[in-house]
Amino acid sequence: MKLTMLYRTHLKKVFFIVAVLCCFTFDLIAQDPQLSQYYASPLYTNPAMAGAARKIRVTMNARDQYTALSNNYRTAVIGADAYVAKVKSGFGVLAMYDVAGDGFLNTTSVSGVYSYNLEINREWAFNAAIQGGILQRRYDFSKLVFGDMIDPARGPVLPTAENRGTEQIAVPNFGVGGLLYNSRVFFGAAVHNITEPNMSFYSPDKDDPALQLPRKYTFHGGANIYLNKTRYEENRVILSPNLLFMQQRNFYQMNLGFYIKQKALTLGAWYRQTSSNGDAAIFLIGFRLPSIKIGYSYDAIISGAKTATVGSHEISLGFEIKTKNRSGTRYNKRLVCPEL
Repeated sequence: MKLTMLYRTHLKKVFFIVAVLCCFTFDLIAQDPQLSQYYASPLYTNPAMAGAARKIRVTMNARDQYTALSNNYRTAVIGADAYVAKVKSGFGVLAMYDVAGDGFLNTTSVSGVYSYNLEINREWAFNAAIQGGILQRRYDFSKLVFGDMIDPARGPVLPTAENRGTEQIAVPNFGVGGLLYNSRVFFGAAVHNITEPNMSFYSPDKDDPALQLPRKYTFHGGANIYLNKTRYEENRVILSPNLLFMQQRNFYQMNLGFYIKQKALTLGAWYRQTSSNGDAAIFLIGFRLPSIKIGYSYDAIISGAKTATVGSHEISLGFEIKTKNRSGTRYNKRLVCPEL
């Protein structure tokens, strides 16, 4: 009898936690996943960064958020871009996969990016970009627990009449971006989800704002400050303060921090403020080989959520292939965005 009562008590606690987490998940359905290493995934931050490095570039990011939760958030992003000097254009592809909770909600997006490079003068350049692709969301009802599944003694072991299998929706999605830069400073802006696609599976009211994926506005900028004087680039110590601001409907986020780089080592630190509170302190360490970049960052939670969660881990991996400059083709000084 005592064992049964103890089991029921723990079962109630489990269902209470699941209910809270489900509410938390649905509250965030209308927001795009975010990365702490946003410059390690440049096309995800701003499509106008396609081709800006003047190299063939492949980037991969994997994020594990709120690791103390058994049904936390996991995101993976992979992108590739290259610059074609003959047409002064950058081309890129980007894919994202996000798992919310226990896999009940999965989001996948695949898009292509085109960026045109306008050389203003010998120092300054401006990139204008457009992004278009497909966004898919899938609900797996087998991951949910309904009331008719709960046996008073054994828990959620009964079949349910509510299980509808898997439902999914796919919609077109578009974004634009701009980037003004030289070798020392850069300023960028991007708008994602321009058409605010409706993400409802069932509601016939397609004009309901609550069912739309809201536009995301991104503004970012930074500088490269050389702390020592040397003609050898590999021996330079570079301090790169930078700012990122994003807003999506009534939610905003601001990251303020810096990179510091010398030779193969990069260190970074940021403070992240959200619309409701100071959210996290972010720390990064990265290593750069001739053609490979590896980075690890940790988000230390400083808000009230730290009592229930542990911070987030993120890993980035990048590959670069230098391209030969054709004879007679003149480049602006290359954009040196913060990088590992």
